[in-house]
Amino acid sequence: MNLVYWGTGNPNGAGDTRIGDNLFTSSLVALDGDTGKLRWYYQTVPHDIHDYDADSIPVLADVGIGGQPRKVALFAPKTGYLYVLDRATGKLIAAHAMVEGAKNWAKEIGSDGRPILTKEDGTQCLPDLHGGTNYWPPSYDPAQGLFFVTVHEVCEIFNLAQPGQSFAAIGSWTIGGAGYAALRAFDPITGKQKWEYRYPPSDFGLTGVSQARSGGGIGLSGGVTSTASGLVFTGDNEGNFIACDSRTGKPLWHYQTGSPVWGSAAMTYLLEGKQHVLIASGLTLTDFALPGN
Repeated sequence: MNLVYWGTGNPNGAGDTRIGDNLFTSSLVALDGDTGKLRWYYQTVPHDIHDYDADSIPVLADVGIGGQPRKVALFAPKTGYLYVLDRATGKLIAAHAMVEGAKNWAKEIGSDGRPILTKEDGTQCLPDLHGGTNYWPPSYDPAQGLFFVTVHEVCEIFNLAQPGQSFAAIGSWTIGGAGYAALRAFDPITGKQKWEYRYPPSDFGLTGVSQARSGGGIGLSGGVTSTASGLVFTGDNEGNFIACDSRTGKPLWHYQTGSPVWGSAAMTYLLEGKQHVLIASGLTLTDFALPGN
């Protein structure tokens, strides 16, 4: 198909002055690899007023849907939904809520791909400014058919944007407690959550408003790398580099890197007969190696 896939940021400027959908913001776009021309786009949030940008990393996968093989893009931006898109055309195949607050923003995603918004009346708790998930990379295991992603189970009540405001203003955050971050595994076809590993709470480097907006000290989180051997690598706000069983989510091992693992995902490679796993945390790259055969 020779396509380049790219997630875009949210619109800016007063919401009442930028009428319409504000194409091509908060979208996944596909560009022709030879010419750079737009081949298709999928906009997750038309006329975004909640800072729900879509600069997330899509995962390209081959899945079976209705007994037929499909080439899809699995896309998990800040809205808290997992979008399953035909990666040749951009047509929506399915959308699944990954966090509790997602359906308080849009009760569902219509067959035309547009969100069916829930009316905001000052009581609905939506995914917060950091989103149900964010820019940290997710991963997919084709053998198990599981999509792995770090989510924030935190929500905020937004005040409606007033004339001249770029976004809706934050009123408060709540979700029956302080909220939490977690690594979750989903079946992208059914949307069923298979397991969850909760990261420990943390107040590292967060105070005041920033702490409140991140769910009382959740902070940012690590990306995900899955392997054919049945492992999922991730990291947390406390600086732990973690390996979990990809089938169950059970933590198997961790290493304290000394700095928060914010946004980065591990990479693995073979060098001189040894399999390496490397993670970035803070200003440090930490490399681990298994003994060679």
